[in-house]
Formats: sequence, C-alpha cells, structure tokens
Amino acid sequence: MEDKIITDWDYAANLIYNFRSINKEIVFTNGVFDIIHPGHVAYLQQARELGDVLVVGVNTDESVRQFKDPRRPINTLKQRMTVLAGLSMVSYVVPFGEPTAVEIIGALKPTVYVKGGDYKEEDIPEAATVRQLEGTVKILPYNSEFSTTQIINTILQKYSNAQPVEQTQ
Repeated sequence: MEDKIITDWDYAANLIYNFRSINKEIVFTNGVFDIIHPGHVAYLQQARELGDVLVVGVNTDESVRQFKDPRRPINTLKQRMTVLAGLSMVSYVVPFGEPTAVEIIGALKPTVYVKGGDYKEEDIPEAATVRQLEGTVKILPYNSEFSTTQIINTILQKYSNAQPVEQTQ
C-alpha cells in the first residue's frame, strides 16, 4: 500500500511516462478526500474505469485550510493518502499544495482528467492545461447524497452536547 503513495513528483512523472510509453491510459483526479464516504468510492471507481492507471492528487493540509475551512481537514494528509492507497481502484496517490492541480497535471500529463458533476468544464482551471497536453476532461455524475461536510454536521448535531464517546474494543 505504501508503494502507491508517491511524494516525489519527478518520480511520479517518470512512472507515468513509462506507463504512457506502453499505451496505458492515465486518469488523474484530485481533491481533499477528508472523510472517505460511499460517494468518494463510487466516484473513484468510475474514474478508474476510464483508463488503466488512476492517479489521485490530494490537497495538503495547508491548502485545505486555505480554501475549505481553517478547521479542516479532519484527517491529516498522511492519513488521507493512506486510506486512498488502500482502495483497490487507486493506482497511485500524490500530494499537492498549490491552489489548483494545474502544476501537477503539467508534471504528470494524464490522458484523462476527471472531476465530479458539481463542476462545469468551463469553471475548471485545470481544463485548459489538460487540453493543451492533448488530454481530455471528463465530468462524472455528482451524487449529492454524500458529502464530507454533511458527515461533519451530522456528527456535530448528534454529539454537540454529548459526553465523549468511549472507545470500545
């Protein structure tokens, strides 16, 4: 599982280059992936079905605090990458700290860039870079039934006045 986590972008780019040289389709997606839920799993499975290798870019803790909420993420970058690496459909996980995934897309040059249906292609800053690299942008259906924010809010509602939960064996 740890061999799926790549923190060196040069190494990742070389690995992806080798896959592309044998005509493998490289799919890239990115996000926070803070509290993994069924919506994440379905999304990642759909993304994986678009190619041979699925690379997931994960926002660093600092970048999440800047664009989400200063109290986020709930799980650290290392924890989030470990969970993602444990999913069978994920080939590799790479961290990035920039405001968008433009730089890492430029380094890895994926064949397909995937985002969820809560985005429109014209609003995706990475889309122009993907097209410039002769890749395609794919928008997958959004499932509003699941959301990390909803999970956090449910926990807060259920436990806001409660005593700490005892850890059981």
